[in-house]
Amino acid sequence: MNQNKLFKLTRIRLALWYAIVMALILSLCGFGIYKAVSHAHWVTLDRELESVAGTLHDSIELKLQQPGRLEPVLEQLLPNICVVGTSCIQQQLSSKRHILSAINKGNYYVRFFDNSGRLIAIAGFHPEELSLVFNKKLWQTLKDGKGNLYHQISFVLHTQNNRDWGYIQIGRSLEDFSSYLSAVKLILVLGLPIAMGLIGVASWWLAGLAMQPIYQSYKQIQQFTADVAHELRTPLAATGATVESALMMPQLDETEARDILQTVERQNLRLTILVTDLLLLSRLDRQPMPMRRESCCLNEIVSDLIEEFAAMASSVRVKLTSSIRVHQPLNIMGNSEQLYRLLSNLIVNAIQYTPQGGRVTVILDRSDHHAVIEVQDTGIGIPQQEFSRIFDRFYRVNSDRSRSTGGSGLGLAIAQAIVKAHYGSLTVQSELGKGSTFTIRLPLDVTVLNGVHSIHQFKRLYHRLRKSK
Repeated sequence: MNQNKLFKLTRIRLALWYAIVMALILSLCGFGIYKAVSHAHWVTLDRELESVAGTLHDSIELKLQQPGRLEPVLEQLLPNICVVGTSCIQQQLSSKRHILSAINKGNYYVRFFDNSGRLIAIAGFHPEELSLVFNKKLWQTLKDGKGNLYHQISFVLHTQNNRDWGYIQIGRSLEDFSSYLSAVKLILVLGLPIAMGLIGVASWWLAGLAMQPIYQSYKQIQQFTADVAHELRTPLAATGATVESALMMPQLDETEARDILQTVERQNLRLTILVTDLLLLSRLDRQPMPMRRESCCLNEIVSDLIEEFAAMASSVRVKLTSSIRVHQPLNIMGNSEQLYRLLSNLIVNAIQYTPQGGRVTVILDRSDHHAVIEVQDTGIGIPQQEFSRIFDRFYRVNSDRSRSTGGSGLGLAIAQAIVKAHYGSLTVQSELGKGSTFTIRLPLDVTVLNGVHSIHQFKRLYHRLRKSK
């Protein structure tokens, strides 16, 4: 329960940190997007206003004759112009267009000032709350009494004889611009919580995925600890029971003492083998390649092991044979002791799981640049669903702990580790009730391969010379 709580708290922390980091990233991205959109619209707005103002300024300057006086011809350019001090009505010009139709869109205004800064006339839309005080700045952003924003540009006007006439200001309302930016801001503000909700779900899922390998590793460590404890407890319990029974006896004769010592020796040997296997696995895990590399002849190793285990196979009425299908020695660079251990584990397993009258065959062959060793048996076979787990440490098919076959369940794990340390591969094919075949593929010694290639090249050169003659 404590472990599950720890993993759950760790997952929550990972999810929270992921969500917080993503929230900061999204907030910065949202702020950047808002600023980029706002800047792009400001640039577009300035260009539009500058274009309208420039066209209007150039058109009006050609018709001005005296400073501060509006020429009647301006009414043709600005039909809705209203001179300050006169009663004029803003005309709706939906059917009456002029060269600057933008002035009649309802959000543009034009103001004329004389050289002293006094307002002379107004054209187009004009907010009543906007200040009438003239400011000579080129670009201005103003706010009226109601809080509405306006953006305007100011130019100097000249007469036809290049005298200063006054000033012209062209501006527009920013109501549509502000509404658009408010909509963008609202979308970003409302979108952030929705995105955070989705990120929260995703972060919980991702945290679970990230924790899965750790959880699996922890479960494997738990299982490994339990298996080691079980394996150690059995011989220790047997040794303890034997010693306890011996201590309870008032006296021991020589035969009884020898039997007790033999029992203790057997259990001690069993413990020694288990500890040795565990140390070997630990060393193989830390070191991908064997420490001592030497040229190992697989032909000799196979022959030696067949001879060594012949008596064991004969005692359980299993026929052990070998089939060496190569004519030249197959050498690999590796550790001979580990290779002996690799094949002996597979052969012992095959003998133990093959019933009386069965057969175990060790085949040595070559495929391209690899040596191939097959250990075939006619034993009980392995269920297909167990293939992925038979190389796990202490794992036995069907949780067989009856000890009828002996062993600690480390044989195949050690075999797999040794094969990986030699850059090879170990695969299994099996059919339940018919037997199994374990196949080892190991890379051959490069020097041997070069020698074989040289022989082939020499033969090809020899045949070529004979044909040329």
